[in-house]
Amino acid sequence: MSNAKIVRIGGASGFWGESDMAVPQFLNAADTGLQLDYIVFDYLAEITMSIMARARAKNPDLGYAVDFVSAVIKPHIAEIARQGIKLISNAGGTNPRACAEAVRAAIAEAGLDLTVAVVTGDDLTQRAAEFAGRTEMFSDQPFPEPDSIASINAYLGAFPIAEALNQGADIVITGRCVDSAVTLGACIHEFGWSRDDLDQLAGASLAGHILECGPQATGGNFTDWESVADGMDNAGYPVAEIAADGSFIATKPDNTGGIVNIGTIGEQMLYEIGDPQAYMLPDVVCDFSAVTLEQTGPDRVAVAGTTGYPAPDSYKTCATWSDGWKLVAPFFFIGEDASRKARSFADNALKRSRKKLRASNAGDFDEILIETLGDDSHFGDFGDGSAAREVALKIGVKHRDPKATLLMLKEATGMGLATPPGLSLFSGGRPKPSPVVRLFSLLIPKTEVAVSVAPSEDSPPFAEPAGTPFDSNLINRPSVPALPAGDDAMAEVPLIKLAWGRSGDKGDKSNIGIIPRDLSHAPWIWAALDENMVRARFAHFLDAPDDPASVERFFLPGTGAINFLLHDILGGGGVASLRNDPQGKSYAQILLAAPISIPQSIAEAL
Repeated sequence: MSNAKIVRIGGASGFWGESDMAVPQFLNAADTGLQLDYIVFDYLAEITMSIMARARAKNPDLGYAVDFVSAVIKPHIAEIARQGIKLISNAGGTNPRACAEAVRAAIAEAGLDLTVAVVTGDDLTQRAAEFAGRTEMFSDQPFPEPDSIASINAYLGAFPIAEALNQGADIVITGRCVDSAVTLGACIHEFGWSRDDLDQLAGASLAGHILECGPQATGGNFTDWESVADGMDNAGYPVAEIAADGSFIATKPDNTGGIVNIGTIGEQMLYEIGDPQAYMLPDVVCDFSAVTLEQTGPDRVAVAGTTGYPAPDSYKTCATWSDGWKLVAPFFFIGEDASRKARSFADNALKRSRKKLRASNAGDFDEILIETLGDDSHFGDFGDGSAAREVALKIGVKHRDPKATLLMLKEATGMGLATPPGLSLFSGGRPKPSPVVRLFSLLIPKTEVAVSVAPSEDSPPFAEPAGTPFDSNLINRPSVPALPAGDDAMAEVPLIKLAWGRSGDKGDKSNIGIIPRDLSHAPWIWAALDENMVRARFAHFLDAPDDPASVERFFLPGTGAINFLLHDILGGGGVASLRNDPQGKSYAQILLAAPISIPQSIAEAL
């Protein structure tokens, strides 16, 4: 890495509801020599936007992440200003101007003079009728009825944020932008990158991707969780020290818990991505395949080798819409044959409910899901839960009428004295119906979205170039690893002995990223984990387990990693799903239990 200018950025928030411990960490880090230039905050997810949209509909002064004002600005703004740290946040949600006004009021109350800029233009909700006739970019489903729409937001990029900083902003507040844009925007401003500095843009975008989930890069959700468990009550939040060429060091403040190593950073690099050679962002298309990770010291990992392609011509845009109601109720069974008892109970409760629905001409449930937890059911045909003596039963239903979902709960609870033995009911509040919120993704040309960067509402539109359609023919697929020649005796070990893993969701898709602990293990892992094997392991979740296209596999030679993309596997995903794991967070753990055949000599050395 060059010894030239370094920009230090701390990632303080990965979701709305995140702990508020990051900012004090970052402010105290100056005493140990880790002086930050920026703190960035990512609060938004698709379901968050729908929640904020409903809040704004009830109160025009809401619709943003109020925590940004109450937990960051009010208690810390004086010290933030004293240290000269700038803040960039998508806390604006569906109402960035209201968020900015609340921030300005808190700054004035503190007696400070700071400039707050707002990036707007992402909110397209009022244009819902224009999109009638469009189809969903993944499923080809038709656009929902406009009156069912809760939110429509284009995922904006980083150059508007950079422009706000160029205009002198100390705090930049956006609505929906891609998660990494809050980091990239700071780098564009600091280094003066142009839109043609593709490798630099891609490198800083990867830095933003590492920062965007907070302590998930410093030991949170880490495969080797026991190595950091004792310190996670004071989990360190990630810092990227970014150089002018886009390479960076990932680290964390001293005297904090967790760890920064090749495993934690590698897992986060692979988190929630699809094709690692075509990670699409508004400002650049990133290729992570040649990225290298080097441990350069305690809690310091050097990240380099990201490359970029020209910016695409469209914004990914996500609409959230209401599609009926759901109710999920938990029950518990204890004793011999607990799983079979639980399923018998659920079957009979649903039979009762359906009889009453038919009698009232209410129509059947739109969807039903029965899951038992504790009997290895998440491992499908590869589980071994036959002897489970305690399970949690989950009954989930969807219906157009919320009263119909309550009927299921009433009938299931009413069977308390007509059930197999061992039923245990939790005493407390009963679950309530909740709206089924679905995601609809589409592409909208950049020329059809007017972006504004302003300290006020009167500033002119921001000039965003049209971009170019991405040409997948530009991708040069790497050679895959070949098994070394030899006739050594073979042994089987669980994948977790050879690799780290992380999984996550994008709509109704899930990815599973697997990164070898030792690069020399990559050929054996690649040979064992083909698409057919992964389809078999997840057949009980996939909508089309026999379709070869349901699982895609990609190789990243820089780290020896594999990324799998599993299509139509989350039961609709997010709030639309009845699954116990609607975001695929457990899928890496399921795959890490799979046996891998390796030479006996390697197995004995593990």
